[in-house]
Amino acid sequence: MLVSRFPYPLEKGDKLRAFHQLKELSKHFDVTLFALTNHEVASEHYQIVKEHCSEIIVHQQSLLQKGWNIFRSALNGNPYQVGYFYSSKGQNKIKQLLKEDSFNHVYCQLIRMSEYVKHEHTIPKTIDYQDAFSAGIQRRVSKQPFHKKWIFKSEAKRLKRYESLMFDFFENRTIISKQDRQLIMHPNSQEIVCIPNGIDESFFEELKQEKTHDFVFVGNMSYAPNVEAIVYISEKILPMFPEKTLLISGSSPSKKVKSIAAENSQIELTGWVDDIRSSYAAGKIFLAPMMIGTGMQNKLLEAMAIGVPCITTPLANNPIGTKENSEILVASTPEEFKSAIETLFQDSIKYAEIQGNARAFVEQNHHWSETTKRLVELINSTKY
Repeated sequence: MLVSRFPYPLEKGDKLRAFHQLKELSKHFDVTLFALTNHEVASEHYQIVKEHCSEIIVHQQSLLQKGWNIFRSALNGNPYQVGYFYSSKGQNKIKQLLKEDSFNHVYCQLIRMSEYVKHEHTIPKTIDYQDAFSAGIQRRVSKQPFHKKWIFKSEAKRLKRYESLMFDFFENRTIISKQDRQLIMHPNSQEIVCIPNGIDESFFEELKQEKTHDFVFVGNMSYAPNVEAIVYISEKILPMFPEKTLLISGSSPSKKVKSIAAENSQIELTGWVDDIRSSYAAGKIFLAPMMIGTGMQNKLLEAMAIGVPCITTPLANNPIGTKENSEILVASTPEEFKSAIETLFQDSIKYAEIQGNARAFVEQNHHWSETTKRLVELINSTKY
């Protein structure tokens, strides 16, 4: 199993998916994990992951090497992020592993790792696109300052080409949702198998938590789509509800998020929280005005499991497939968000209905053991 970041702690979406899939895969296979990292892995994090691996190889990259590889990408046409995560020394380690051990399969998370094994043809391989990264970058172009737009446009074009190109180097391809699958520009993209995310069992446990805030938002707070969501809430939604408060929790708050929180008395910013469930449960409504980005928003699944009614956009709801006005409320404009918020605050019966239906939906559809079962079947069915 090849991953571009050590899959613990779980502060990013790709790490969350990698860790929980690893846990499930380890119940069926002996897994050797090859993980890239920018820094030394904490021993306690290493031990948590080691419980699910027969072997772990951690390869640390230097900033100098990353810079050189990005420059090379500018010349060879590969996406910049593929260059950023590539290491010739890392590739040699992987080649040596494949030469010395009798592996049955290679599972490669994200196209940024496909460069390491795309030319290995003696062993079956599965690529997890996870999201349609090209579409996510393209959606961010309009949000960039003028001097950065060309970089994002270039990366979106490179990713679109590379996503299609990598399809033919792997026997199996997976992705997180049908919405993302439609954005992979390959003539046979319908062959990509949709494997949604799950959530940890602990989110179904009953929490005794006081509701201290009217709204809550949780996520990696340096991730551009999350930052844009906070900008939207602060500029478009909170002014309509001057007496309401917002709790923001999640790792690595950007300067923008810190500035917004510091200047607005309605907002409390916690940063990283050891048990993020306490932040979800502290809010009466989970607001997720996701306007850019791709993939499946685990934050919505977790909020629904805990019992916090969610209001989000069609972009975020479509990959999950939750029923509008029954399991979730969906809005596209500030006026629609206002109406949805007023509905939940004023109608206790509707609030309870959304709460119960949403939790039942997640219980039925988003356990990691069930979502990963299809991946296990794919691996078992592909042999040379």
